[in-house]
Formats: sequence, structure tokens, C-alpha cells
Amino acid sequence: MPKSTLVLLVRHGLTPTTGKVLPGRAPGLHLSDDGRRQAEAMARRIAALPRVAAVYASPLERARETAAPIARALGVGLRIERDLAEVDIGAWTGLPLWRARRKPEWAAIQRHPSGFGFPGGESFPAMQTRVTGALARLVARHPGATLVAVSHADPIKAAVAHALGTALDLFQRILIAPASASAIVYRAEGPIVLTVNSVDGDLTALIRR
Repeated sequence: MPKSTLVLLVRHGLTPTTGKVLPGRAPGLHLSDDGRRQAEAMARRIAALPRVAAVYASPLERARETAAPIARALGVGLRIERDLAEVDIGAWTGLPLWRARRKPEWAAIQRHPSGFGFPGGESFPAMQTRVTGALARLVARHPGATLVAVSHADPIKAAVAHALGTALDLFQRILIAPASASAIVYRAEGPIVLTVNSVDGDLTALIRR
């Protein structure tokens, strides 16, 4: 029987636009000073775990900058996985959050995301399929190991919802804070969600499974 694999899903740290602008996949967005401190703190938390096999990150700068100190603390190379990227919000890229909330489509994003696609971008179901497919590949690549995957809020929420068997239309009820860790064990019998949105404290209890 295949061995179970533990995946730590880490959201990138704070940026200057967090909670203000929808950056999407726009290049050039880096961690703020607070975000860099959060990344270092997450690296210390994860470094306490034994035998972490690999660290993967979304190709966007804010994810790579969060993953880099984690990989450095573990003594492993950082690998880029493009399918861990943020949802492609197309024409909404760079939109101030207050303006997004005034759009009539905002209600659909919050209550019926399975039926919404960003103009010129990606739908939520396509994003969930992309991210869960990426995680399945990583799990198959590292059976029985512990992995770190640094991504973004919506992809992590979608992955957690999928693991819980929760409908995508309810995934907005899951909170994923900057520099938080969520943990899923992938087993032959199906996934088990160990923790969601962990922002501090000891992670070593997660490996006693």
C-alpha cells in the first residue's frame, strides 16, 4: 500500500498590497518587511520537523520569497511549481479591493464561486483542478515524505475544501491568513486535514500520525 504523504500548505507572507489590492499574477510584488519576518518565523517552525523532503513554491515573487528561507533552513533546494500559482484574475488584476467589493459579481465570488470565471482569466473550478492536480503530482513524487508547498490564499482554500470534501461554493468560509500553514495527509484511503490556518506554535505534533 502506498505510504501517506504530509503536505504543509503555506501562504506567502504579507505584501504592501495585502488586504488593499487584488494583485493576481502581476509580476514585481515582493514581501513587505513584516512579510519577510513572517517568512523567517515560518522557516523556524518548519525546520523543527524531521525529514522534510522538498520545498515547492508558486512562481510569483511573494511565494518564492516566503519559500526561500524555509528551503534554506531545511538545507534543500527550492523547486518552482507553476500550478501552485495564484488564481488568474484577468481583467481584475490590480483592482483595489474596495472597488472589487462594489462590483455586482462580488456576490457570486462569495456565494457561488463554482459558477464564476474572471474576465480574461480563470474560473474557480479550473483553479481548484489545477492546484489539486499539482498536489497529486507532488504526493506521487514523494511517497511517505513531508513536503512544503508555498502558494496563495484561494488555491490553498480550494485544496483544503477538496480534501475535506466540501463544495467549492463553500470554500470562502475557510480562512487562510498570510504566513499560515495548513496540513493535509494524503493517503490511499483519502486525505485527512490535520490543521488549517496555523499561524504560530509547534508543528511537530503533525508528524505523529
